[in-house]
Amino acid sequence: MDKANKVWTDKHVKSTLPKRKATSHKGSYGTALLVAGTKDMPGAALLAGLGAMRSGVGKLVVATDAEAVAMIVSRLPEATFLADGLKHIAQRQTSIDTYRAAAIGPGTEPDDVTEKAIHVLLESQMPVVLDAGAISDRSYLTRQSPIILTPHLAEFSRITGVEIDALQENRAEYAAIWSKSLGVTIVLKGPNTVISFPDGQTWLNPTGNSALAKGGSGDTLTGMILGMLCCHSNWQQAVLNAVYLHGACADEWVLTRSAHTMLAHEVSDLLPVVWARFET
Repeated sequence: MDKANKVWTDKHVKSTLPKRKATSHKGSYGTALLVAGTKDMPGAALLAGLGAMRSGVGKLVVATDAEAVAMIVSRLPEATFLADGLKHIAQRQTSIDTYRAAAIGPGTEPDDVTEKAIHVLLESQMPVVLDAGAISDRSYLTRQSPIILTPHLAEFSRITGVEIDALQENRAEYAAIWSKSLGVTIVLKGPNTVISFPDGQTWLNPTGNSALAKGGSGDTLTGMILGMLCCHSNWQQAVLNAVYLHGACADEWVLTRSAHTMLAHEVSDLLPVVWARFET
């Protein structure tokens, strides 16, 4: 781990996780919008949705293909659904004014419809998380509200033009450079995930292991970031805590089980116990 950068520790997590007030209600923790999944990739929406619902949000709306809704609802009955929501958002046929935060990209295609929907979301004042199919080479400098990109190395290489080998050798340095250049927060996934904010802060995450090296782990993280953006008052702490707890769930798994065997949805299953340890 690069000692030149700050490390987000368990002490930081304990001091910044939000308290759930006895007098609160679902509206206290906001409504999140998750734009994810297609009829061919409904699991991405489900994994991100589970991550969001486990991470403190009051209500969740999942915008996904109509065919995907029937596949998801039995596993995520707590959410509501906007059928063919990607198209409706792209065509400005539905309002996004009531949401506290949004995430887009898991299981979506990087096509013109996705790009138009991203443009609509970026016109809002809420934090927006961009993952997977929403990570493309574009400019963000006119936006004041938080934008969080969650690339893995190959996606980061694609949008920066920097070779993967060079990025691997200097992950924190490149994340910091491009975070400032683009005016976005970059969550560069991998061992010791790098979280770099456009104000110059760069943090390294100490949790996580090879159990997360499996399809769907990133979708779950996107959902967790989305949920924590809704229940935290400080959006930077929301991002840092989501990354930390995502990795901490994987660390919990390998205490008694093989890293080979964890499935992405089991991160969300482990989160209630892992999170509770930081509230004592």
